[in-house]
Amino acid sequence: MPKFVTIGYGDRQGYDRTPQTVRDAAHAHDEKLKAEGALIGIAGRPVQVRNPEGTAKQVTDGSFMAASLPVAGFAIIEADTLEDAIEQVAKVPCAVAHGVVEVWPLE
Repeated sequence: MPKFVTIGYGDRQGYDRTPQTVRDAAHAHDEKLKAEGALIGIAGRPVQVRNPEGTAKQVTDGSFMAASLPVAGFAIIEADTLEDAIEQVAKVPCAVAHGVVEVWPLE
């Protein structure tokens, strides 16, 4: 079955203004996805790693890319199609709490 990487973006302000019942349903949906085999995690503090031509490892604190919302979490899900993956993530916390979720097919 095809796999997809999802990246959820969201902030506390958007989360807090979302009704509790909607947030509860979104967290329950996350638990359902986990029970079905999805690997889901909350994003920690990132580091950037570079190693030009394999000769000089460089590690820098912080993310490489910038967005209007911070990265909140990641998941690897299985779905028959991209459309099915979209349906799965449309109910997760970042999607319903004024954030956004990217869906990346793994090829």
